[in-house]
Amino acid sequence: MTDKKVGAYYAPKGGLPPQTQLLTDRAMFTEAYTVIPKGTLRDIVTSSLPFWEKTRLWVLARPLTGFAETFSQYIMEVQAGGGSDRAELDESAEGVLFVVEGEVTVSVAGKSHTLTEGGYAYLPPKSGWTLWNKGSETARFHWIRKAYEYVDGLDAPEPLFLNEKEITPAPMPDTNGTWATTRFVDPADMRHDMHVTIVTFEPGGSIPFAETHVMEHGLYVLEGKGVYRLNQDWVEVEAGDFMWLRAFCPQACYAGGPGRFRYLLYKDMNRHMKLSRL
Repeated sequence: MTDKKVGAYYAPKGGLPPQTQLLTDRAMFTEAYTVIPKGTLRDIVTSSLPFWEKTRLWVLARPLTGFAETFSQYIMEVQAGGGSDRAELDESAEGVLFVVEGEVTVSVAGKSHTLTEGGYAYLPPKSGWTLWNKGSETARFHWIRKAYEYVDGLDAPEPLFLNEKEITPAPMPDTNGTWATTRFVDPADMRHDMHVTIVTFEPGGSIPFAETHVMEHGLYVLEGKGVYRLNQDWVEVEAGDFMWLRAFCPQACYAGGPGRFRYLLYKDMNRHMKLSRL
């Protein structure tokens, strides 16, 4: 069990700003990174999906020329009584769910699992999972999707249902616990071709060098605020903001305090580099 209480997760509620609000914002779209601030997640930019009832979503990332290449990421908002018996229509897609508000019931192979705040699910391709909000409050959760990369001699992973509150974060070496990672999957398990983790910085904690590596990143700030180095720029971010970083984009950060700075992190992992796009 973790010895530090998990704080509240930020989730968008939609609505529209007043006509008196200034247009100036922190939204940025570049070849190396994108910042989607929480203030842009309004009613007017929501989407819908086939076979999902009482549901809307914000699309944070999708495969697109000059943008995300390996994944899509949604924030799903499912009202009480809503959900789907045909949640994933792409048989090649694996998925991760992470609940930030309310609770949902996910069923796979005849077994049902209730995910509350902090709940995590890994859903392999062709698992035929369903999801319903059987509670009385609106549920909000992240849904990260990726086309699974099969490897001869490795089976696809089995479904996983966990909660971050039951996992002890692993401190990064030589940081005195100011920088830690909550891992839902064993990093040595080569069956997994993506990792979704939670990174936590105590106030004043930092990534003290410009990380430059092959993984594409998606970062959603769950809690707190910080200053993030994205390529050549330093950008202020806070709970509810989303960042996309292309492979090899230099990155670093400082936690701004007064509380912890935490984000949900996607990375593609454990596969050879493709030598052709065909």
